[in-house]
Amino acid sequence: MENRSIYRNISPLDHRYYQSNKELFEALSNTLSEEATVAYCVKAEMALLKTHIQLQNLGDQSLIDSLDDIEKTITPEEVYKEEEKTQHNIRALVNVINKKVPEKLKPWVHMGATSVDMLDTANSMRMRDVTRNTILPLLLELEEELIKMAEAEAETPQVGRTHGQHAVPVTLGFALAEYVSRLGQSIREMERLSSNLRGKLAGAVGGYNATSMITADPLEMEKIYLKFLGLKPSEYSTQMVEPEYLLRLLLEYNTAFGIIANLADDLRHLQRSEIDEVREFFSATQVGSSTMPQKRNPWNCEHVKSLWKAFAPRVMSFYMDQISEHQRDLSNSASARFQADFIAGFAAATSRMKKIMAGMTVNKPQLTRNLTVQGDFVLAEPTYILLAMSGVNGAHEIVRNITLSCEKTGKTIMEVLQTEQPESWTRIKVQLKKVSGLDAENFYSDPSLYRGKTAEKTRSLCSQYSSMITEIKGVLS
Repeated sequence: MENRSIYRNISPLDHRYYQSNKELFEALSNTLSEEATVAYCVKAEMALLKTHIQLQNLGDQSLIDSLDDIEKTITPEEVYKEEEKTQHNIRALVNVINKKVPEKLKPWVHMGATSVDMLDTANSMRMRDVTRNTILPLLLELEEELIKMAEAEAETPQVGRTHGQHAVPVTLGFALAEYVSRLGQSIREMERLSSNLRGKLAGAVGGYNATSMITADPLEMEKIYLKFLGLKPSEYSTQMVEPEYLLRLLLEYNTAFGIIANLADDLRHLQRSEIDEVREFFSATQVGSSTMPQKRNPWNCEHVKSLWKAFAPRVMSFYMDQISEHQRDLSNSASARFQADFIAGFAAATSRMKKIMAGMTVNKPQLTRNLTVQGDFVLAEPTYILLAMSGVNGAHEIVRNITLSCEKTGKTIMEVLQTEQPESWTRIKVQLKKVSGLDAENFYSDPSLYRGKTAEKTRSLCSQYSSMITEIKGVLS
């Protein structure tokens, strides 16, 4: 085994991100590494041998079981060494297997298969396994952190923002519940799509030509073969499994990546000095700037967004790999190898986002200050609605003019109504008491009272997706 410093690796995934995510990247290596790629191809070839043993009565269950032990002895080093001679990866693998299986099985190694039967079936297995064994559990952990914080801050008042401007009051928990819902939906879809990846044993053009020479029912043979691997047959395959099964899963990865990047961006803006509503964890020894000692940069959130910028555009190559000439060409042979990089980058971003959420603190006094910095200005909406509901036509224009007066004079909406439009103020007081039971002066003195059903919606979504987590964990176990 070559002893090589990881700092001589070219990809940042293999040194910088490996160093900060060792446990995660070791788990990813079980499915995404070149060693794993070879191992999955070995597993696919051994499943074909098992199928032949069963259909041709070549031996009993003990012979089938013995192939599992042989499978473990095959290394990527010996396959690559053989490939130097064959200049063909699957033929190299077949030659290595042929040297290790019992004599009577040697003629049956790879019998009836084409290379891509093995490659696409193996890739479906590894993508299924990395999603269900590593990525989904990681996403569920992030979802749990989001739910935890959303529930804790379900009642915490926050000013809502649209177009970067103060809008109407919400709660901090409600702002986080957006991501509980969006990420939760993506998790559910990813679980569904990963359970529907397919394999094939349909031969060089997908027409079962070769296996028709071996058995009277090649479609049944394909089902038996794939059952050994926990897969179903592709509905229609050329030399390849239809790309859409995997494409849809990778697109859902990209969807989840965008959701996580959006969350990171929102949290980054909430840490701006002039907003300062939440803060990333910052250790006692951490340095924010090489020259400004006071800096506490939201660098983790920026890092997540930056990873998204690096990897999300690769979705274009996923789309381009959808196209192959006639029954197959090799135009995806290089590009498809980088699917592993994309998944590793996504995993690194998800892990970082989980760490951010676990260490996030809330600046409640600043949340209150931001909500009330313009007095009762964020209550312009209920003011016009209450006035209109009392029977006044053109209420929106009336209140718009009131806000212009507030900007000029520095008065609050309530003060302008009380001093300049007492009739409107009386109408609003009566209507507010009628629909909410609230006293108008208390309402305009505390904008957080105008929060709609944000707290209730937050708790409902948190409950819904907590149940989903339990459900999916049960499916994955």
